[in-house]
Amino acid sequence: MRTDLFDFDLPEDLIALRPAEPRDGARLLVVDSARSPSVTDHVVRDLPDFLRPGDALVLNDTRVIPAALEGVRIRGEMRARVAFNLLQRVDGNRWRALARPAKRLQPGDRVRFGKDGEGAACLLDVLDATVAERREGGEVELAFDLSGPDLDQAIHAQGEMPLPPYIAGRRAPDASDRTRYQTVYAAREGAVAAPTAGLHFTPELFAALDARGVSRHFVTLHVGAGTFLPVKVEDTSTHKMHSEAGEVSVETAAALNAVRAAGGRIVAVGTTSLRLLESAASEDGTIRPFAGETDIFITPGYRFRAVDLLMTNFHLPRSTLFMLVSAFAGLETMKAAYVHAVSSDYRFYSYGDASLLYPAPASAHRSKDTHD
Repeated sequence: MRTDLFDFDLPEDLIALRPAEPRDGARLLVVDSARSPSVTDHVVRDLPDFLRPGDALVLNDTRVIPAALEGVRIRGEMRARVAFNLLQRVDGNRWRALARPAKRLQPGDRVRFGKDGEGAACLLDVLDATVAERREGGEVELAFDLSGPDLDQAIHAQGEMPLPPYIAGRRAPDASDRTRYQTVYAAREGAVAAPTAGLHFTPELFAALDARGVSRHFVTLHVGAGTFLPVKVEDTSTHKMHSEAGEVSVETAAALNAVRAAGGRIVAVGTTSLRLLESAASEDGTIRPFAGETDIFITPGYRFRAVDLLMTNFHLPRSTLFMLVSAFAGLETMKAAYVHAVSSDYRFYSYGDASLLYPAPASAHRSKDTHD
């Protein structure tokens, strides 16, 4: 499909720089093309009203690491400030990272993060690395002097939360982002971007869902920075999708299959949960245990196998995520929904408001899925 089919106008002042307070006080746009009107305005704490006893929420329990680091490049007597966003761990002491500006770096350069090391109270006060490799697109590979748990602790001590570029370009991360750019149920460390639909949940909302008879289950997809990459090609068939590591446990797969067998619906919280469930599903919709990388790319024409409802935030024009929601609810339906969202001043992107999407009539076609 042509990429320009997924374009829309978005005023810059609708990009949320701070989250709603409280979390479940964010707005919720319910989109269902089978009803009239097809879009209705609510708040996130109304979510239980749209679910039935026996339904199952599926949430991504990945935990965001403080992957934004600032350091000084050391080359002989020369010094230069460089910022990094960690992207993906290579091994015990190596990370792929996006450097800004990358032109200041060459293989063999030393980088010092944090204090200068003189009179440091402990190892966590100093974090040094060597630029092991330069890659395309501003990426480098950093070989840290620490490894394993010691490296993890030092990154936590020195790093900031890796806010998305459309926020980080307009304000610096602060102490509040340590908690607000993290779901209340985050458990398994490894993401460099938050599963943002989950940012709206609170203990009070979970209690209301429990009272409604809605179960909840957790999967893990470690969200990568590739989720923010724009689609630069003119045709979606030539776009190369980024890959991310995920896991659906044996126990979770069995529980979700039992929900479906009993007539319940699977409600994916976020596109990350949906992509992982669809990667784990067989042709008949049975969810299999899964552990590995997925680069599933979902565009209109895909036949969804595992997910019945989708809760998600509002996405960028021409992004793979807007393509995904258009595949789920229908392209024309989503374009109309986003026109309503813009005219009604919904807040967009990671710290923005949410939507609850009902599926469009199923299609016989499938996605470009290099996992299968």
